[in-house]
Amino acid sequence: MLFTVDAEGYSIEIGSLLDGSFDSLMIDNYSESKKIIVVDENTNEFCLDYLITNFDCLKEAEVIMIPAGEENKLLDICAQVWLTWDEYKITRSDVVVNLGGGMITDIGGFMASLYMRGIDFINIPTSLLSMVDASVGGKTGVDHGGIKNLIGVFSNPKAVFIDPLFLSTLPEGEFYSGFAEMLKHGLIVSPTHWYELSALNDVQQEINERHIYSSIVIKNEIVHQDPFEKDERKKLNFGHTIGHALESYFLEKDPISHGYAVILGVLCESFISFKRNYITMDEFSEIERVIVKHYQLIDLSSEDYTEIIRYMKSDKKNRNNKIFGVLLIGIGEAIINKEYTTNEITDAFDYLNRVYSELNN
Repeated sequence: MLFTVDAEGYSIEIGSLLDGSFDSLMIDNYSESKKIIVVDENTNEFCLDYLITNFDCLKEAEVIMIPAGEENKLLDICAQVWLTWDEYKITRSDVVVNLGGGMITDIGGFMASLYMRGIDFINIPTSLLSMVDASVGGKTGVDHGGIKNLIGVFSNPKAVFIDPLFLSTLPEGEFYSGFAEMLKHGLIVSPTHWYELSALNDVQQEINERHIYSSIVIKNEIVHQDPFEKDERKKLNFGHTIGHALESYFLEKDPISHGYAVILGVLCESFISFKRNYITMDEFSEIERVIVKHYQLIDLSSEDYTEIIRYMKSDKKNRNNKIFGVLLIGIGEAIINKEYTTNEITDAFDYLNRVYSELNN
């Protein structure tokens, strides 16, 4: 069964690639074009053969392999790839197929958007995170100076094809990275989505195409209202003010996944919402119960606090050297542009440490 979502200027198909329109799109639009497939080491090993074996249009494609990991989402990597594309005589009539998780669709879309002022690209996300998050919204970019996505552009793909078959290639941690974003979608907009997901016990076995479709629809509706993140789209940053700072801080120490950082941010920012009486004790306890059920927490030192807050001060949402983010005012409802004080952030980290200690003693 195929699900289809109409995004801004492109479509997102959810279902088997073999049953969808990928082959016809490539034949109709790019029969005379050179094809470049961008992968990382993981998708090169586990996903590329499936694509090339099943689609004759890709048998002569050039494959560009980028080292796996967020630490490689850098301008230096882009510069090397652009030179390689020039050697391959890639032109504006050619097409890039990004086969991978959010790192690959981010950097692949960024490279395609800037090369010769823009060539077409198609995304085939292979991780749950990239399926429910990076597939919508046209954000592309790279990290710089240790800060996530500091350099980037809004640029939409020509199409996105989501085949749940690729989820079988994921290690457990990467699967739960995507589940974190799905939980976030429910918390900010849809109580129905939240309670459906919170009822799951074995997430890897029970997640299905309908859950993925519902999460994509939620994000797509928000992006449709606010394509360039001026207002409503900021709700999608719930958990990310603290989450991105955690991810950036640990990137050079002991890297943690984007989704894991976000779910820790969701818990901390839910705590701040509770302490402000924006959500009730019952609502906060429900959020804590679900997160603790599926995720291990983290133990932070006072030195960690200082450095993480320093990263938070570099967040794109800030104004006048003040930290701003998103808070909940109920399960399924969020409010944007709320300032976080240093004391509130410190209290949230203290709370995280207390729960960590209770669970590990």
